[in-house]
Order: sequence, then structure tokens, then C-alpha cells
Amino acid sequence: MAVITCIEDLRRLAVKRVPRMFYDYADSGSWTESTYRANESDFGKIELRQRVAVNIETRSLATKLVGIDAAMPVALAPTGLTGMQHADGEILAARAAEKFGVPFTLSTMSICSIEDIAESSKKPFWFQLYVMRDRDFVGSLIDRAKAARCSALMLTLDLQIIGQRHKDIINGLSAPPRLTLANILNMTTKPRWCLGMLGTRRHTFRNIVGHAKGVGDMSSLMTWVGEQFDPRLSWADVEWIKKRWGGKLILKGIMDAEDARLAADSGADALIVSNHGGRQLDGAPSSIRALPPIAEAVGSRIEVWMDGGIRSGQDVLKAIALGAKGTLIGRSFLYGLGAMGEVGVTRALEIIRNELDLTMAFCGRTDIRTVDQSILMPERIA
Repeated sequence: MAVITCIEDLRRLAVKRVPRMFYDYADSGSWTESTYRANESDFGKIELRQRVAVNIETRSLATKLVGIDAAMPVALAPTGLTGMQHADGEILAARAAEKFGVPFTLSTMSICSIEDIAESSKKPFWFQLYVMRDRDFVGSLIDRAKAARCSALMLTLDLQIIGQRHKDIINGLSAPPRLTLANILNMTTKPRWCLGMLGTRRHTFRNIVGHAKGVGDMSSLMTWVGEQFDPRLSWADVEWIKKRWGGKLILKGIMDAEDARLAADSGADALIVSNHGGRQLDGAPSSIRALPPIAEAVGSRIEVWMDGGIRSGQDVLKAIALGAKGTLIGRSFLYGLGAMGEVGVTRALEIIRNELDLTMAFCGRTDIRTVDQSILMPERIA
């Protein structure tokens, strides 16, 4: 096996091992994918200040995210269909995150259920919630997350309607995959993936099937999903969810300072500057460009985090310097999962930790909690 030195190495391996429709689902954006590309490329425009003759012998990346200890300011983002990148993918990612000491977030649209993760974990994990028209089902998801001892609820606000992702339409995305000739031919080139899927009973959205009214099979599931994302979502719903949940609440999908003020007013514990990985509004700014004005507007009132485009520990450091208290990685860990399962997720986290640690040292800092804009060159983003 080739030596894995960076997240890009994991991505190239995942391309070879994951069926096209599921790789494309994870690694694509909406419409022209301009925002998807900018999320990553805009990090490259931020230059770091190298310092010398500073005692950097003892260093610490440890922090807290909504009061929860983390080995570094990184959490695994909620990603749909994770169990289609690799058999039992959510369970494997949760185990890797737990052993590494960073939070794992389970998506509503996961293949493994809330209960699957709870049975496989020793420590509490986070649960991400989408708001559906069926509020009874939303309430039951919250109650199931409570029963599973989830330590935080992450409410996604930017998916009231779904952005058009051309590759998913072309590939006929579904879980489990439809056995068309094209899909069968592609899957025959992915024997490791096929063997893994044959060895698990988890092949569809287990948070939904058997739990939502009228959803008992694949046909009824796809109809339900198409009808259920609720365009009426409002701040009143956030208030209801906060009260129903009663614990740590994180709001994901903030890209505007005014919305950030409303998020802070809601009493949430943290917000995530995020454009959904460039999968919703194509033409929106990158997350890293949107971060500084939001952090300046509300950073003293609520924890501000960000996700989108992080492919290295240097990206994490730049986000922290620009005002984020934490970051989330999605595609970076999915590449590792698709490439090598749990070992690959661990390797992705190791790569990011090592790059973050070394870069922080080169910038003359020894504690991640002291990092600020002074480690950056004045012209931060072109």
C-alpha cells in the first residue's frame, strides 16, 4: 500500500475503493460547484507568519467545545450516507473519534441509527437534527438522542430545501444502490466495498425506516424524504427544539452576521459558519471568508465554529486565527473512511493533528487557545 502522508492521499485511495455514486455524493457541490471549490481554495490565499527563536518544546492542542473536552479543536461533522462510503461507516467513524478524543456527530440521514452508535460507543456522541414537516417524528428523534446519552444536539438550518447536485441526478443516487447495469459494472470494480456490504445488515436510513409514519421500505422512504424537509423552518422552531432538547444546542449553517446575531439571541451554545460544503447555495462565499465578520459580530456571546474546505491542520489553524473556537471536518474523514475504514478515519485525524501541531509551532505558539490573527500576514484573504 502507498504511504499515506496527507488527506489528498486518502482521497485518491477512496476514489478507487468507493462506488462512483457514493464517492460523488460526498465529494461534490451544487450547480457549478463554485462555492464547493472556493471552500478549499480560499484557505490557500491566507498566509502564515513564521516566527523563530521561540521556546516551542511543550505544546498543547487541547480545548473545549461547548464545555466538552477535545484533543484538538476539531469534530467529525454530520455527513449523510456515511455507511455507504464503507460498511457500518458511522460506527467505525464514531469509534475512531472516541479513541482519538474528538467529538463525533451522527447525521439524521445516516445509515447506522442513533441506537447503533450508542451500542458501539462508550462515550456520548452528538446528534445532528433536520427539521421535518412531521413534528412528531422530529420530537421522537430528539427523545431518541436523549435516550442514547448524546451530549449535544446540532440543528442544521440551511436545508429547508435541497440544492441541486448534478452528479447525484446523473448517478441515480439511492441507498441501497439500485441494481442498474451501470451500477453493477461499477461495483464489480470495488470488491472490498461489496464484501463489506454483504457482511452488514445496515443498508438504508435506519434513523427513519421503521420510525417515521408510513415508512417501511425503500419506496416509501424516498417518497417521504422528498416531502418532509420543511421550508417553513423558523426561529420559533429553534426555540421549540431548544426547549424539547434541554441540553447543549449547536446551530449549523450560519453564513450572515445578522443570522449570527439571531442565533446568539436564541440561547444556543454554539453556531457553525457553514455553507453545507458548497452543496446548497452555489455562489455563496466560502465558509472561511464568511467567518471573520461573524466572529467579530457575536464571538463574545456564543461559540463560533466553522466547517467547509478543511483538508489540513493548517486550515484548522487559519480558522482558529480568524475567530473560530472549533472546526468540523466532513470530506477529510470520509476520504479516510472510504479508503481504509476505521483505520483511515484515525489516519485522517492524525494527519490533521500533526499538521496543526507543527504549523502552530512554526508560528511561535505553544497553546492552541492563544492563537489569534497575529499569526497571519496582514492580507489574510485576497
